[in-house]
Amino acid sequence: MTRYVLRQVMSGLAVLLATSVIVFGLLHLAPGDPASILAGPDAAEDTIAAIRTEMGLDQHPVAQYLDWLRQLLTGDLGMSYTLGQPVSELIGQRIGSTLQLTVTATFLMILLGTAMGVGLATSKSRVIKQGIDSMATLALAMPPFVSGVLLIFLFAVVWGVLPSGGEASLLGEPADAVSRLILPSIAMALPTAPVLGRLLATEMRRTRDQEFVLTAQAKGASTRWITWRHVVPNSLGPAIVELGIRVGHLLGGVVVAEAIFARAGLGSLLVEAVQTRDYRLAQVLLLLGIAVMIAAQLATEVCMARLDPRIRLGVSS
Repeated sequence: MTRYVLRQVMSGLAVLLATSVIVFGLLHLAPGDPASILAGPDAAEDTIAAIRTEMGLDQHPVAQYLDWLRQLLTGDLGMSYTLGQPVSELIGQRIGSTLQLTVTATFLMILLGTAMGVGLATSKSRVIKQGIDSMATLALAMPPFVSGVLLIFLFAVVWGVLPSGGEASLLGEPADAVSRLILPSIAMALPTAPVLGRLLATEMRRTRDQEFVLTAQAKGASTRWITWRHVVPNSLGPAIVELGIRVGHLLGGVVVAEAIFARAGLGSLLVEAVQTRDYRLAQVLLLLGIAVMIAAQLATEVCMARLDPRIRLGVSS
């Protein structure tokens, strides 16, 4: 198992290195110049050139990338061009908000997905199945920016039961903080939960025909006990793999959710960095998001290897 994990970690690091090149290249190919933005619209060419030299932007792109990579490897994330603060400090100020939102949305995604999957696989009522399937289709069809606006209109404007946005300290004002997390978390979880639910339902239907389930039924075990003791645990494989992928989708949804619900997290910080051509800040934020996605995928692969030893041994089924 240790060799398998090490192999996957090395693969993840290789992917991270390759994506760092892509992120650096794409940002520097984008139109715009941070030196011109800092200097102002009426600045002279000599002033802009001096700022470019001070920021190191007059060097060859390869030299700039290697210098950035060297700083990353030594733990130095650099300084923000436009905000004039260390990138690590800016991330530390905003990461709490994004972590709260992402963890809550992931929890809701798992909860809703499991409920949908078990409901579709075990319900004997055709009406209930069609209702769950229709709700899943509707949720899939609504991206976060649509569901977010709709949730604000219903729960904040029409009914007035939840705040429309903003954030509060989870330690200082926990009730207010949780109430402000509900709507953006639901908006992020809704498009992803049905995928987990349908995968789980399909696998549960297949698992119910396995011999160990039929044996438990023949021994007189209750349907509920068989479902939660045998069927659900043995049907989690595809859903676990999909969960790792969907965490990456959630990170993409953070940018939209923070904009709609006025949250000051890493997503809104990334938007600011891209708009002002703050290469150093944008590069680190994008690379951080990719690293989290790789870590989530690695975690799901390790879970799958624990559930099925054939995976880590490289044996085909």
